[in-house]
Amino acid sequence: MSRLNFEGVRDITSFVMQSIEEIRFWSRIMKEHAFFLSLGFTADQTKLIQEARQYIVIFEQIEEQAGNYNAQTSPEVIRQFNNQVYQAAASIWAFKRKVLGLILSCKIISNNMPLLVDHISREAAYFAKRLKELNEGKLKPLPEAIIKENVFFLRIMADHSKFIGHLLDPSERKLVEQARDFSHDFDQLLFQAQDLDSMRPQSETVPLLEQFLDQNRVSVVSLREFKKTARELIEACKIKSTIHPLLADHVYREANHFLHIIDAFDEHLVSLQT
Repeated sequence: MSRLNFEGVRDITSFVMQSIEEIRFWSRIMKEHAFFLSLGFTADQTKLIQEARQYIVIFEQIEEQAGNYNAQTSPEVIRQFNNQVYQAAASIWAFKRKVLGLILSCKIISNNMPLLVDHISREAAYFAKRLKELNEGKLKPLPEAIIKENVFFLRIMADHSKFIGHLLDPSERKLVEQARDFSHDFDQLLFQAQDLDSMRPQSETVPLLEQFLDQNRVSVVSLREFKKTARELIEACKIKSTIHPLLADHVYREANHFLHIIDAFDEHLVSLQT
C-alpha cells in the first residue's frame, strides 16, 4: 500500500485514530468469526478447526498490539501496522472463501450456513479495503462512497435478520416473525440504496443524502434494540435457540457500529453546507 501524503496535523491525527479504531473493532470481529467457524465444523474436520483457531490467535495478537497505540503514535508506525493487519484480513478472507467453496461443492458438511460464510468473507474484504483506503489518505467520504457504505451495511443488517430467524427455535414464533419482518425491511432499504447508488447524486444533493441516512438510522436503531433484547434473553436462558451468546452480542455491536458510521456521515454532510 502507498506511502502517507497528508496536508496537515489534523489529517495525520485523523489517520492515526481512524486506523486504530477500525482495527480495534474489526480485529475483534475477525477473531469471533474464526471462533464461530470453528464451532460449525464437524469433529472430523480437524484441519479446518485448527486453521480457524490459528486466526483466533492472530487477531487476538492484533487486538493487543492495537491497544498499545494512541493519537501520539507515529503515522509511519500506524501505516506499517495497517499493512500488517491488511495481510491478516486478506488471509482470513481467503480462508473463508475456501470454506465456502468446500461447502458449496459438497466436499464438507458443515453447520456453517453458506450465506453466513459469504457474509463474514464480505466483512473481511471490507476490513482489508478500509485499511488500504486509510493508507491512501482517504479519510473523508465522497457522496457516492456514503451510499456504497450504506449498501454494504444494509445488506449486513438484512443478513443478520435472516440468520436470527433461522437460528431461533421454530416454537419462538413471535421472535421468528419479528426477525423475518426486519429481514424484509432491510431488503427493501437495500434495494432503495442500490437504486440511489445507480443515480449517483453529487454533493449538491446533500438534503437527499441526509434524508437517506435518517431513514436508515430509524431502521437500524429499531433492529439494534431487537438484537439487544434477544441478546439479554439468550444470556438469561429465556428463549430457545441455537444462537451462541457471543454471536448475539456480535451482531448487536455491528448494528451499533453502523449507527456510528451513519452519524459520522451526517456530520460530514453538515460540514459541506457550512
